[in-house]
Amino acid sequence: MKLNFAYIVLLILVLGCSPNPSKEVIHENLIDFVNPFIGTDGPGNTYPGATTPFGMVQLSPDIGIPGWDRIAGYYYQDSIISGFSHTHLTGTGAGDLYDILVMPTNSRFSDSIPENNYKPYSKFDHQKEGASPGYYWVDLLDFGIKAELTATSRVGIHRYTFPEDKDTQIHVDLGYSLNWDKPTDTFIKVVNNSTLQGHRMSTGWARNQRLFFEMHFSTPFQAYQIIRDDEGKPSKIILNYTTEEREQIQVKTGLSSASSAAAGKAIQVETSEDFDSIKKKAQDIWEKELQKIKITSQDTDKKNIFYTMLYQSMLAPTLYSDSNGEYKAANDANGKLKVGTDSIAKVEGFNRYDTFSLWDTFRAAHPLYTLIQPEKVPDMIKSLLAHYTETGILPVWSMQGSETNMMIGYHAVPVIVDAYFKGFEFDAELAYEACKKSAMVDGREIDIYKEKGYIPVNEGHENWSVSKTMEYAYDDWCIAMFAKDLGKMEDHDYFLQRSENWKNLYNTKRSWLQPKDPSGNFIEPFIPKEYTPYFCESNAWHYYWFVPQDVDGLISKTGGKERFTQKLDSMFSYAPSPEDKLPLFSTGMIGQYAHGNEPSHHVAYLYNYIGQPSKAQKLVSTILENQYKNEPNGHCGNEDCGQMSSWYILSSLGFYPVNPAQGVYDLGIPLFEEAIVEVANGKTFTVNANGLEENQFVQSVALNGETLDRSYITHKEIMNGGTLVFTMTNDAKLADKNQLKTPEVNKIYN
Repeated sequence: MKLNFAYIVLLILVLGCSPNPSKEVIHENLIDFVNPFIGTDGPGNTYPGATTPFGMVQLSPDIGIPGWDRIAGYYYQDSIISGFSHTHLTGTGAGDLYDILVMPTNSRFSDSIPENNYKPYSKFDHQKEGASPGYYWVDLLDFGIKAELTATSRVGIHRYTFPEDKDTQIHVDLGYSLNWDKPTDTFIKVVNNSTLQGHRMSTGWARNQRLFFEMHFSTPFQAYQIIRDDEGKPSKIILNYTTEEREQIQVKTGLSSASSAAAGKAIQVETSEDFDSIKKKAQDIWEKELQKIKITSQDTDKKNIFYTMLYQSMLAPTLYSDSNGEYKAANDANGKLKVGTDSIAKVEGFNRYDTFSLWDTFRAAHPLYTLIQPEKVPDMIKSLLAHYTETGILPVWSMQGSETNMMIGYHAVPVIVDAYFKGFEFDAELAYEACKKSAMVDGREIDIYKEKGYIPVNEGHENWSVSKTMEYAYDDWCIAMFAKDLGKMEDHDYFLQRSENWKNLYNTKRSWLQPKDPSGNFIEPFIPKEYTPYFCESNAWHYYWFVPQDVDGLISKTGGKERFTQKLDSMFSYAPSPEDKLPLFSTGMIGQYAHGNEPSHHVAYLYNYIGQPSKAQKLVSTILENQYKNEPNGHCGNEDCGQMSSWYILSSLGFYPVNPAQGVYDLGIPLFEEAIVEVANGKTFTVNANGLEENQFVQSVALNGETLDRSYITHKEIMNGGTLVFTMTNDAKLADKNQLKTPEVNKIYN
C-alpha cells in the first residue's frame, strides 16, 4: 500500500510539472454573458426586448412617454411600462416604429397620466425584470401580472401570467404612436374569438410604412370592444377575460409588410411549439451565433461587454421579406399599396433585409459581417441591389421599404465594393451599375459636387458641405477600384480623380479642411472646434482625418509626418473648454476625439501610418476600457445599429479597418489573452496575446509563426485560418522601433 501511495504521488507530481499540461475544458453558455440592458440608459438608445439575430420582430417594452431618452421605447431610469410593441430601432437617434402595442390589465389598477396620453400602464421594478438573448420578462406590479416575451424571425410571442380577476383585459393598440411615428390608417378584423387580423400604416422617419399582422390567442376571449379614432377607423381593441389564479394566456403576433395572410403563415411556419420551446429555440440560435468568437479572460465584466457587443452587432439590418419572399417594395412612395401590383415585390433564393444605417455601419459593422456572417452578406448585398432596382438608386439610410435620406454619402457603395473584392457572390455588373448611378444623380447636391469638385456652403439646414465632399470622395474611390477590376478604365480614371476632391477644400495656409462659398473662397471666420452647418454632426477636428482612401496624401498635405503627428496629438489632447457648447452627439470625448460619433472611429489607428503604433495601442486600450461598461449607461453614444458594438469587437480582437473597402485590417492591440474566431469552411483564426496582463504595448506580431513587417493583415489571411500572435512589451520605444509598412494607396488586398 505504501508503494502504491508513493507511485500515485509521483504520478501527480509528474503530471503537474508537465511542460504542456492539458487545459481544463469549460463549456460556457455564452448567452449568460449578454446584458441586453447595456445602452438602455444614457445616450445608447438600445432596447432590452426579445428578438432573433437580424430578425423582423423586436418585441420590447415601451415606457409610452416621448423624448430623446426613449427613442428605443424604453429608458432604464423610468418606472412605468405602457405595453409591449413589436418593432424597435436599436441605438439610433430616430424615433419611429413601436408598432402594435399590447398591454394586459385587470381591475386592480386604473389610474391614468397625461404623460403617456392616458394609456393603461403599470409600475415596474428592475429587481423584478430580466432579459437575455431572445427573452424578456417583467412583473407589472400594479396588476400582479407577469409578462414574458420571446420571438422567432417574424413572430413575437407573449405569455402573460394573471392573478384571479373577473375583469382581465388585453389591449391591442394600433393608434399608439411615439416620437416621430404617427399612424395614417389602421384596421382590425375579428376573425374568431381567438384570432385577429389587421394592419397599421404609418408615417414618420419611415414615411410610408406598411405593417400587416395576425394575432393568435391561446385562450378565446369572452367579449371585445373596438375603439375608433377621430376618422372612425378601428384603432384599438380590448379583449375581455375572466382569469383564474396563475392562469397563462399566450399571444402570437405574426408580421408582414405584404399581407395579413403572410403574417398568419409566419405563425404557422415558425411557432408550432409552446412558449418555452420557442424561447429555447431562440436562445439556441443566439448561442450558436455567439459561439463564433470564443474569448479567454478572467474578467467577467469584460466578457459581459464583449458578448453583449457581439449580440448588439446582430440586431440590424433586419429581415424584411416574408417566408415566400414577398415584401412591400421600396418604390411605393405614394402610399398606393395594392396586393398583386408592383407595390409587392418578391425575391427568389435569398432573404430581403432592410434597416441599413449605412453612414454608421459601413465603417466596422459590415466588415465584421464579412468575417462572421459570410452566409448573410450576399443577402444583404442583394437587398441593397433590390432597393436599387425598385428606386433607381442605392439606399442612403433605409428602413421598412422607405428611404429616409438620413445622413450623407452613398455608403452602400463601400459595403458592396468590399463584399465584391472579398469574393461574395452577387451580380457584379448590376452592382457596378447601381454604384455608378448612385454617384451620378443630381440629388443631395451631387450635381454641384460633380460640377465644382466640392460642395459649397449654402443656406440649407443641413448643408454639411465639408462632410459631404469628404464622404462622396471616399465613395468615389471605392467605385474607381470597382471599375478598374471590371476593366472599365475610363470610369476608373474619372472616379479616381473625383476621389481627390477632398483636396479642393484644403486650406494650405491654415492646414484645415475648410468650407468654401460658391465662388471658391474659404469661409471666414473659421474656428475648427465649433459645431457648424458645414460639418455633419461634427466639427473640423473630427472630419480632418476622413481620407481613408489616401492617408499618405493627407499626411503630405498636412506638411509631413512631424506636422501630422503634432496635429494628431492635438486631436486627443485639446479638450473642449467648459464654455463650449457640445451637441448631443459629442460624447465619449478624448480631447476633440468623440467616440460617441462615427467619424472619429478610425482616427486612433492613424498613428500606425506615422510609425508610432504605441500611441494607437494606448488610445485603443483606453477606449476599450473606458467607453464601454457593463451597466445600463454602458455606451458613450448612440449604438447606431451595430457600429459602436462592431468597433469594440474588432478592436478587442486587435485589428480594425481604417479603409473599410480595401480588404485590410490595421493592427492595434488585443483586449484578451486569446480569441478564437470561426471563419468560413470550418476554419478558425486564433489571436493570442503573450504577456498581455503585465504589458501595455505590442513589440511584434507574428502570423502563423512569421513575424510581420507590416502594420496590417488582410481579410484573406484571416479567412484562411491560422494564428496571429501579439508579443507584448512595456517599452513604447520598443513598440515603435520597427517601421512597419502600411497599406498601399489605390490597392485592394484581395
